[in-house]
Amino acid sequence: MDNAKQTFGSLAVVLSLLLAVFILLFHWSSSISNELVLIHKEPSCKQSNVNTSDIEECGDSLDCALAKASMGNKTVIIAVVNRAYAEQDVESESTMLDIFLSSFWLGEGTRYLINHILLVAVDQISYERCQFLKMNCFRLETDGVDFEGEKVYMSQDFIKMMWRRTQFLLEVLKRGYNFVFTDTDVMWLRNPFTRLSKNVTEELQMSTDMYNGDPWSKENLLNTGFYFVRSNNKTVSLFETWYGRKDNSTGKKEQDVLLDLIRGGIIEQLQIRVRFLDTLYFSGFCQDSKDFRAVTTVHANCCRSINAKVADMKVVLSDWKRFKRLEPNSTVNPQWTKHHWCQQSWRKT
Repeated sequence: MDNAKQTFGSLAVVLSLLLAVFILLFHWSSSISNELVLIHKEPSCKQSNVNTSDIEECGDSLDCALAKASMGNKTVIIAVVNRAYAEQDVESESTMLDIFLSSFWLGEGTRYLINHILLVAVDQISYERCQFLKMNCFRLETDGVDFEGEKVYMSQDFIKMMWRRTQFLLEVLKRGYNFVFTDTDVMWLRNPFTRLSKNVTEELQMSTDMYNGDPWSKENLLNTGFYFVRSNNKTVSLFETWYGRKDNSTGKKEQDVLLDLIRGGIIEQLQIRVRFLDTLYFSGFCQDSKDFRAVTTVHANCCRSINAKVADMKVVLSDWKRFKRLEPNSTVNPQWTKHHWCQQSWRKT
């Protein structure tokens, strides 16, 4: 009888210990699970590069994206991408987006700027690619319009995409952000902020296809593939007027409409100062910079197709690497390789 009681007592102790261990494990696993949830749950808005005195909290998704990419002075770098620019498949070594980002790595004083780029994706594939690259990303949706494939220069889809871009940039200005807009076929070889005017009265600084030597001349052929604009009431009015011409500009891209407005007197009407950028620094395939030691950006303009742009952009980076291998005191003045693929792109097949 005593043995039975002793056995029963021992069994009760063992069961109690097992129950205690089970409860302990349950609470421990719950704690770990909660911690993992907290680790993987990202906040709706990251403001790591924004002063809390400037922006206390995020509003909608665009506010959050701008705040995350912004420099301290509410300036962002904006580029728009679609699937044709961003998707790398088994048949391609690199995409236009890859080369664009590579230029920030290879350029002088440009690496940190990649933290301030907001990639605006106009389709889901390019948005996913942006997220994979861990960039600052924003998904721009447009009902009833497919912006995925290549939009050949001056095609109807190309023109629609350019106007959607203008509408988006107007919204950015309305939210108080200055920005550099850059196409992804622009290679950043040096920090452009060291060359852009710091005069706050110069609200718009615009790249050119052909520069005539006068930064104030409206006869310069402007290019909307790279420009800097300061946010104020005057520039908002300019972009509103510009976008307002969308439905009355058949056969013209948004760049042509802006040039018409400027030559028609809108900058005097709004009292905006527009500086046209010298191609010595802000160059392109239309007019190469004559000095490797001064060039800041190279735009694959005067080119019709993505394949041609990518091929010649690779050559530009190869030229740049060759220049960087020169001794610091070298007097050699390198020459750009001819943009063969882009020249060929205009020939009808």
